[in-house]
Amino acid sequence: MMKDQDILCLSTIDWDFNWQGHQEIMATFAKNGNRVLYIENMGVRVPTLKDFPRLWKRILNWKKGIRGIRKVRENLYVFSPLILPFPFSRIATRINRWLMLSQLKGWLKAMSFDHPILWSFLPTGMAVDLIEHLDKRLVVYYCVADFTKLVAHPQKVRRTEEKLLKQCDIVFAQGEGLKRACERYHTPAHVFPFGVNSEVFLETERTSHIPQELTFLKRPIVGYCGGLHRHVDYGLVRSLAVKHPEWSLVFVGPVQTDISTIQDLENVFLLGEKSHSELPSYIRQFDVCLVPYLLSDYTSTVYPTKMNEYLILGKPVISTDLPEIRNFNARFQDIVKIGHNHEEFERFVLSSMDDDNGEKRNFRQEVALEQGWEKRIEEMSVILQAELDRKSRVREEMWQESFLHFLKASRKALLRWALSGLFLFALIFYTPLLWFAGGPLKISDKLQKADAIVVLGGGVGETGNPGKSTIERSRYAAELYQAGWAPAIIFSSGYVYSYQEAEDMKLIATSSDVPPKAILLETKSSNTYENVQFVKDILYQKGWRSILLISAPYHMRRAALVFRKVAPEIKVRYLPVQKCDFYERGRRLQVRQLFALLHEVGGILYYWWKGYA
Repeated sequence: MMKDQDILCLSTIDWDFNWQGHQEIMATFAKNGNRVLYIENMGVRVPTLKDFPRLWKRILNWKKGIRGIRKVRENLYVFSPLILPFPFSRIATRINRWLMLSQLKGWLKAMSFDHPILWSFLPTGMAVDLIEHLDKRLVVYYCVADFTKLVAHPQKVRRTEEKLLKQCDIVFAQGEGLKRACERYHTPAHVFPFGVNSEVFLETERTSHIPQELTFLKRPIVGYCGGLHRHVDYGLVRSLAVKHPEWSLVFVGPVQTDISTIQDLENVFLLGEKSHSELPSYIRQFDVCLVPYLLSDYTSTVYPTKMNEYLILGKPVISTDLPEIRNFNARFQDIVKIGHNHEEFERFVLSSMDDDNGEKRNFRQEVALEQGWEKRIEEMSVILQAELDRKSRVREEMWQESFLHFLKASRKALLRWALSGLFLFALIFYTPLLWFAGGPLKISDKLQKADAIVVLGGGVGETGNPGKSTIERSRYAAELYQAGWAPAIIFSSGYVYSYQEAEDMKLIATSSDVPPKAILLETKSSNTYENVQFVKDILYQKGWRSILLISAPYHMRRAALVFRKVAPEIKVRYLPVQKCDFYERGRRLQVRQLFALLHEVGGILYYWWKGYA
């Protein structure tokens, strides 16, 4: 048995669903010293309303763990991902990749789950995508069904399965039909039908427990264990029940489709889903066991797992004419009776009741023991270990080529990054792109008479140094005052350097013949939000309700957002400085101009977060 490996399994069923080979294989690997991350079903079709209980259970499973990951037994972890349920949508696949990869990679890193074996039961685009984006030691695909017969758009799953097969190192198949299909794209494929856990099933030989539901049923009991899905021949079941009211037909398993055809029959008993460990107690009470599948393109490749579970308890098995059953019979002396029509099926059920002896029961058990999971997984392990060893030898022998390939790839990556960087640099600094992108930051209104002119001080302003923006804004305010657009000016700034900025703006205005009595100063504010708050107080005291606002061109959007939040009743005309030396466009965008634009965008986002705007 393979040991000390990390295995990441992409399953087609959830961990708590009917116990099948998916769980059995991974549980056995974990039991034997391998670490396993079992990722629950990511879907092969778009869910419908009937899938709501399953989707709700997925949400509950996600909540059980940490971001959907929980430990269920020693060495075995289960991931219940919450993803968009559109397995063949390219957009959904990309979103799901983003949703899953960061979380998966974080867990793999935290657990030192390095270069795992990627084992997939799932052939969808999502599975292929994850395999492509995760580091792995080996890629294994176990084909357990013809998925093209299960989905509405078979060509889509055919394409993704083909892609997966071409990426694989090892392919296992449930039966000969699936093997032939896989070998069109990957040779060889190894046939490994699902087996039986002999330890669990033979335990019932040492107990006399009879399930309560079967205690009062009349015999003979004709039984079936498994999902009641659309591939069961309910017409056959009804025929048996109607012709033989003396039989008790018992079905153990979840209802997965419309079964109204048999629900009204008094001698048909639907016992619902049971745990895997409980199944042997039920099968042990069956007189004859059934595999009553419809014949279809899908079932032409189905290997019924329940067959070995019946045989391990020595029970006679009657099946419809499934190709994989015929293959099984060719190896084991027609051990399963095959009914080619309803009448023949019925005759075999009757004859099996009358002709069942100890010798036949022993033979069935011997055959089933050869199909035990322990043996199956050991044989798989031999193939896995051989491929791991081969890859290790190839890496050792090809180290020079691998290293040169790595260096070449690194140089290409570096060149791509350099060219991308140059292109981005040219796009930002030598095109009007950033000026265009910054356009929404600017607001410029037509001049209109107002109660006051308000000038917001800039501190060090866009220049990164005090002085320049102060002069530009003060002179512009003086010009508007002299032209008669407003009878007063409010200079708002709490910045202090070797001078107080508001006082300095007043000095510049008075030197431009603005009378001191027409100037008011606000000297407490240290940011735009405070500028507006304190200016609002002055405006209320004076009874003024309209202003002309002067500030830097790309600061106007932030100022407008704050005014609308803090003082919506004030009518504001936004008048950015007409000639701003800092934002003068030259041959290329300056780094300081880029930072100023980014600063304004960051300021708006920060104000939204703080509730200032």
